[in-house]
Amino acid sequence: MSDPVVDKDTNRWRAPAIDGGDGRGFLTASRLQELQREAHEEAWQEGYAKGLEAGSESIRLRTERFDELLSALEKPFEELEESVETQLVDLAVTIARQLFRREIHIDPTHVVGVVREVVPMLPVASRDIVVHLHPEDAEVVRQCFADAGDSLAWTIKEDPLIARGGCLVSSDHSNIDASAETRFQAIVDAIVGDERTT
Repeated sequence: MSDPVVDKDTNRWRAPAIDGGDGRGFLTASRLQELQREAHEEAWQEGYAKGLEAGSESIRLRTERFDELLSALEKPFEELEESVETQLVDLAVTIARQLFRREIHIDPTHVVGVVREVVPMLPVASRDIVVHLHPEDAEVVRQCFADAGDSLAWTIKEDPLIARGGCLVSSDHSNIDASAETRFQAIVDAIVGDERTT
């Protein structure tokens, strides 16, 4: 009698193990404790990994938020710094203007130096030179030049609209603004920059 043909791909049925199913023997108390410990360790590792991932994400979000807050805080300080700088410059200019006016009031002959400095700035061939001065300054200039014995190559015209300490000089072809405010503004522009206006 011939042997039956057995298909190699067919699995043979085997009776299930009755000693614990995995070849390690029956489930005992120590085996149950080991399985419980393994399950606990596996669950702990999984929970730790998830917690670490969640914590990292939380830290990343908090760091981004913190960076946003720092950026938001920097902006007001920059604006405050600019505002304080502007206010300090304004204060310094106001104080300087008061000192400038006080100096003119204390030493009214200051205007003589202004006239001596400005008249020679006109072109050499200038004619009909007129120096416009505040009436009180006009008197000081006349007196000063008369005391020095200087003959004037120009005439003085009193103008109450011109502030004390300055003058306007005009000729047939030129005008020079040497008013106190214009000279003071030139000093301020030289110190704090031409972009500043008062």
